[in-house]
Amino acid sequence: MIALSRPIRILAALAIAGGLSACATAPGETVARAANDAAPQRAVPTELNIASINVTVPRTLEVSELNRYYPGGDIVWRGDPMGDRYAQVEAIFRDAMARGTQGMSSGTPAILDIEVKRFHALTEKARYSVGGVHSIAFILTLRDPKTGQALTAPRRIKADLNAYGGQAAISADQRGQTQKVRITDHLARVIRAELSDPGSYRPE
Repeated sequence: MIALSRPIRILAALAIAGGLSACATAPGETVARAANDAAPQRAVPTELNIASINVTVPRTLEVSELNRYYPGGDIVWRGDPMGDRYAQVEAIFRDAMARGTQGMSSGTPAILDIEVKRFHALTEKARYSVGGVHSIAFILTLRDPKTGQALTAPRRIKADLNAYGGQAAISADQRGQTQKVRITDHLARVIRAELSDPGSYRPE
């Protein structure tokens, strides 16, 4: 049996993770893919030099400001003052991606593209009663900085996080563990796990 190199094993893991993600997709839910996003026939390097980070929060996503237990919409966010929720979510992702890729400065240069698909945190009503789940999903793609070609096929990452409710939420706020702090830290851990060992992250 021929022993596979670590880069080839990582490429295989990416392919398997992409397949499993597609199988787990809910009815009517699709993974966003560009027209020419076929996976290149090259191994993903074991080390990455993240040259730049692009975060996109499409304006086609629906924002809900309804104060219900489950208000619907794609973006539900109350961790910042009333304002442009798209810009607020983008800022959270930019901060988290920068933290999560800190130190990734040697190896193959790559551009990290992130497209937010869902950012559904808790409303006031849910946060100060039953709690729930911060439902977050995004598309991750790595591209070559020189050619712009994809180094990996786009992968949908489901990055849910248990959300505090009631007294637990109040106590967390008092400790400085606000929704914004917890989600930012969480996303930083998620992206580091996915870039270091593709497919290794599992939603909490």
